[in-house]
Amino acid sequence: FKVYIFREDTVINLISSSIRQALENPLNYARNYLGDILDRSVDRVIYLDSDIIVVDDITKLWNTALTGLRVIGAPEYCHANFTQYFTPGFWSDPALPGLISGRNPCYFNTGVMVMDMVRWREGNYREKLEVWMQLQKKKRIYDLGSLPPFLLVFAGDVEAIDHRWNQHGLGGDNIRGSCRSLHPGPVSLLHWSGKGKPWVRLDDGKPCPIDYLWAPYDLHKSQRHYLQYNQDL
Repeated sequence: FKVYIFREDTVINLISSSIRQALENPLNYARNYLGDILDRSVDRVIYLDSDIIVVDDITKLWNTALTGLRVIGAPEYCHANFTQYFTPGFWSDPALPGLISGRNPCYFNTGVMVMDMVRWREGNYREKLEVWMQLQKKKRIYDLGSLPPFLLVFAGDVEAIDHRWNQHGLGGDNIRGSCRSLHPGPVSLLHWSGKGKPWVRLDDGKPCPIDYLWAPYDLHKSQRHYLQYNQDL
């Protein structure tokens, strides 16, 4: 494998305050810069957040076809209230909502994406994301970290991937981080998006039931957590 360096000063001046301080970490924005960081020979990427366990053959995800001119693929959630990801100031602006008109935008979680890096670079998508981040610095149009610019640029033009590839929200919401169960259906990937992280809850001795699935993979205290899990069984 090869390690690539992400310089935080690349994005630090574009980051706005969020509803949760952890979402202001520059590494949350590293995915925006993959086209610049990675070698030009890298033409496809699976991007995964760090709070994820893959429990299936990831080549199935790798083989996702990005049809037409689509740049990214991700599980979509069209039942979610898309409007809640942006402030009233965004929706009341005379021009901004019109920039996404003509599309049928659905929420998607950026923690799991298949990305065509050739189309990404050719379409200057890093710059398109930065335009929204720069506007956010002048006029607050969203509250939720690095996700909303992706929604503004891509929502309505995402290759839909089976939901089994992002069982997200296992960390609860962004405020309380309360316990949640798996969504119904098959599971290929577990994602602790939200405030509650399994390694923190395990270390605090207050894990949610789903967190014990993380315990065997904890690099620092996996043995203790695994033994505790077996005792609880």
